[in-house]
Amino acid sequence: MVAKYSIYSIFIYSIFSFVICTNQAHGKTIQGTAIVIDGDTIRIGNSKIRLHGIDAPEIKQKCTKDGKKWNCGLGSTDFLRDLIRNDHILCDTSGLDRYNRYIGVCYKNNIDLNSQMVINGWAIAYRYYSLDYVKEEIIAKSKKVGVWIGEFEEPYLYRKKNK
Repeated sequence: MVAKYSIYSIFIYSIFSFVICTNQAHGKTIQGTAIVIDGDTIRIGNSKIRLHGIDAPEIKQKCTKDGKKWNCGLGSTDFLRDLIRNDHILCDTSGLDRYNRYIGVCYKNNIDLNSQMVINGWAIAYRYYSLDYVKEEIIAKSKKVGVWIGEFEEPYLYRKKNK
């Protein structure tokens, strides 16, 4: 009976701890000067933030235009870096991903950075997780900006191939 009670207590404690940890990440606002890690991830202080609803090419990922390869992953990273500069960034988070990064929509002077990455063609709408930026992707694709100037492999497929 004591063993049953102990296992039950551990189970209840584990669930309670998970709920508390999840709730602490949900709805947290993180702000400050950001360091760009890649086209869809930044760091503010000790917090890594994965930009919600978008997927940008990996830093080493190449795209093709007129039969020539170019580093679209670095282009995406550089675009986000230029967009952010050293300005104050505010991120509204909604939880943590499997890599323990916050998932968030980030703003610079009330401008949605996630949206800017997609509408300028440096990230795609990450439909697996959200439909929030599909309209922006359609605009970028029609204007042939960023990765849409040529051909590219969707970032999640590139990651899957290059594990």
